Amino acid sequence: MTTWLITGCSTGLGRALAEAVLAHGHKAVVTGRDVSKVQDIADKYPGTALALPLDVTNDDHVTAAVRAAEDRFGAVDVLVNNAGYGYRAAIEEGEDSAVHQLFDTHVFGSVRTIKAVLPGMRARRSGTIVNLSSIGARICPEGSGYYSAVKAAIEALTLSLRKEVAPLGVTAMVVEPGGFRTDFAGRSLTQSAVPIADYADTAGKRRKEHDTGHGKQPGDPAKAATALIQAVESDSPPYMLLLGNDTSDGFRAALDALRAEVDAWETLSRSTDFDA
Repeated sequence: MTTWLITGCSTGLGRALAEAVLAHGHKAVVTGRDVSKVQDIADKYPGTALALPLDVTNDDHVTAAVRAAEDRFGAVDVLVNNAGYGYRAAIEEGEDSAVHQLFDTHVFGSVRTIKAVLPGMRARRSGTIVNLSSIGARICPEGSGYYSAVKAAIEALTLSLRKEVAPLGVTAMVVEPGGFRTDFAGRSLTQSAVPIADYADTAGKRRKEHDTGHGKQPGDPAKAATALIQAVESDSPPYMLLLGNDTSDGFRAALDALRAEVDAWETLSRSTDFDA
């Protein structure tokens, strides 16, 4: 029986994962900025679940949550950095304060929790760190540049982390989901306050008031949770787990386009070394 600490369990994939982990017989620390929104999960599993308030942008919150998890269950075996939200804006439209908050939540919030659990994992020479990304990091849609950027940062950080901690018995992996039927495109999606008319046909099409996909996403959060648990429990967890047919298709299309671009410019790329 392993202990999972999952951030952002109030709704969506985080909530589905917390419920699946507990149903599979594991222990789980379920967290949210408003603990009352996750307490019902813990109430169903009083012996194996602990509900805690956690704002990942707050150092004291992170330290206290990890300490409480270790006090209750002895160790954190699996950390899942799921907390986050969407932000849509053309690059020019993005407000500085909103962009800083986005990076603080997704990137630096994940760094805070990683640093908090790693000492224990290193001491035990075991543990798994799972960081939630998005297919957006690969396909970079218009209007999602800032969100794609934080997820791309998470992916690069995780790959370096994976190489650093592998010799210590610790695993790091990225999960890249596509569209799942959660409230991500509803309550959890924010956007710039003032649109610029020149971007109406690009970034403007992805503003909330023009979004027609909410509630129609193809992905099932419960199936995603089960797949994630299966990957974590496998003998060789992947560096990157893609979730959803839309993600698999989008990833391969982006990879093919990038490879074609590299091939087209390869001669020029190879022309910049000193002559032998």
